[in-house]
Amino acid sequence: MYLSRVEIDIKNRQKIKDLTHLGAFHNWVEKSFPKEIAAGKRSRHLWRIDNLAGKKYLLVLSQTQPDLLQLSTYGVPGTAQVKSYDQFLDQLHEGQTLQFRLTANPSYSVIKPGERQGRIYPHVTVAQQRKWLASRAENLGFHFIGQDKADFSSKVPDHFAFDVMSRDWPILYRKGGHRIKLSRVTFEGLLQVADLERFKETLIHGIGREKAFGMGLMTVIPKE
Repeated sequence: MYLSRVEIDIKNRQKIKDLTHLGAFHNWVEKSFPKEIAAGKRSRHLWRIDNLAGKKYLLVLSQTQPDLLQLSTYGVPGTAQVKSYDQFLDQLHEGQTLQFRLTANPSYSVIKPGERQGRIYPHVTVAQQRKWLASRAENLGFHFIGQDKADFSSKVPDHFAFDVMSRDWPILYRKGGHRIKLSRVTFEGLLQVADLERFKETLIHGIGREKAFGMGLMTVIPKE
């Protein structure tokens, strides 16, 4: 596995004029793996957009290394970099406390009478979005600092060490030109690894829906 990053050249209007919707970012990510395209064997790439200290970055997690020239298409020259993610995963251990960041699409499915497939709806309040993540933690191999066998029938307790840092509704164009808005939420906080193998799977495969469009990637760093 590889974790790559490039600073998006937001000051170059000509360069980023195409980046007006999630599909354009998705295409940028996919074109950064020309060997996969040529071989006809395209793997899933988790990615997200990070805003840090007034700069914007594209972060990509992938099974193979991206082409740094392609990854730099809309980036600040010289900022594209790639690191081995396997080495980082090998350093994790159960009981470890980590700082995390996750951009996700908190949503739920409702199956109505006569329908075979449920309809997807977004969670729209901060309380709903926090509950969505907290209620999944155990199955994802971790728990939050301050979390026990809590009852999630109501809101998530404030002492849980994570929160919603940003929320927005970026645009995605589906086939046929259908324009929709996706709920995008960024969480940050502290977690503790409970089940190491399950947690590694979570980091590799992501959380929730719309992974092709910049959702689901969780990254962690050891708490100092």
